[in-house]
Amino acid sequence: MGSILSLAWSSLMNRKGSALLTILAVALSVALFLGVDKARNGAREGFGATISGTDLIVGARSGQVNLLLYSVFRLGDATAEISWPTYEWLRDREDVDWTVPISLGDSHRGYRVMGTTRAYFDRYKYGDGQSLQLAEGHEFEDLFDAVIGAEIARSLGYELGKPLVLTHGLGRAGLQQHENRPFRVVGILEPTGTPVDRTIHVSLEAITAIHVGWETGTRNPMADTITEEMIRSFDLTPKTVTAAFVGLESRGSVLRTKREIDTHRREALLAIIPGVALAQLWEVTAVAERALLAVSLFVIAVGLVSILTSILTSLNERRREMSILRATGARPGHIFFLLVAEAGLLGMIGAVLGVAGVHVILAIAEPLLAARYGISLAGTGPGLVDFYTVLAVTGVSLAIGALPAWLAFRRSLADGLSVKL
Repeated sequence: MGSILSLAWSSLMNRKGSALLTILAVALSVALFLGVDKARNGAREGFGATISGTDLIVGARSGQVNLLLYSVFRLGDATAEISWPTYEWLRDREDVDWTVPISLGDSHRGYRVMGTTRAYFDRYKYGDGQSLQLAEGHEFEDLFDAVIGAEIARSLGYELGKPLVLTHGLGRAGLQQHENRPFRVVGILEPTGTPVDRTIHVSLEAITAIHVGWETGTRNPMADTITEEMIRSFDLTPKTVTAAFVGLESRGSVLRTKREIDTHRREALLAIIPGVALAQLWEVTAVAERALLAVSLFVIAVGLVSILTSILTSLNERRREMSILRATGARPGHIFFLLVAEAGLLGMIGAVLGVAGVHVILAIAEPLLAARYGISLAGTGPGLVDFYTVLAVTGVSLAIGALPAWLAFRRSLADGLSVKL
């Protein structure tokens, strides 16, 4: 067997051009298949690790997926908000242990701004119950203090003490800016691999303060006459919040509490269980995932067919080679196993290169996805799927190689030592 593998390798080296093209086709098809599979599973794990330890997320009545996306992943916008009295009702419920209100709507150079309370830094968990940690500075204390995520600090080069001006709404340009109410960076969070890295955190009172004079949705010219000292003397309790993270006294009451919140008579509310909402999100994307996997499987099939095509097209040119091998004592079975081994080597080398290639691509893409979208592709390292894929591609390649091997097996020494044209 060793001599046959050595002979098969030498034969492939004599046909480097066609062999390299075949290996490239197999490698690209395997990389596409594994890339789709790993990105799908990695995105699921990364999304699932974005929030933990929160029993319910409460917002205005819309849809479960929409509420999850804008409150946790900072994607999309809220269709409505929760009034402050309703939030107080939620906060004061006997079955509620803690609440963290959030207010969204403003931005800074394309990054979301979130108003919240200092309890957010203690209560918000990600991954396996990990807490947010400050790399530098401290939590916001003054009205115009801001705590920024690690990605913002890295990409914008912000340090402690850096002044920043918020933009009204989510635009990048500054036609509607709160330049008369600048903030100051007082804290930078440790990287989390979640949308927290791309969020600027300020107090709820600060969100109210910067919108004094913006009650109509645009800036009132008289707003500049209101000094900072005057604003600090105002009652800055917010009128509304976008959503609230909720922790319950007992997780056993989650369904009952959810039902009571959903049927609240004074205001149309929606309470979602983060894990259930994520499952619903995957149901929405399941059809697209299956379609991508099906396409990538067809691409693998095309790559494997290229092995068959490569060997079949070379058979006629190699009739002299086969005849010489037979004349020097090779049996028909040796010829058969030689061509099968060539096909197996092409498939195995292509599959291994495809596996290596997809891990290189993911290593490059993961920080880019985390930086741009706050999405971490967790669990995309080498695993059993890679091993089984190499085995499957090699096995199918060996089976595919049986067809040209059988054709060569049937040819006899009657072909002689000269090539038939």
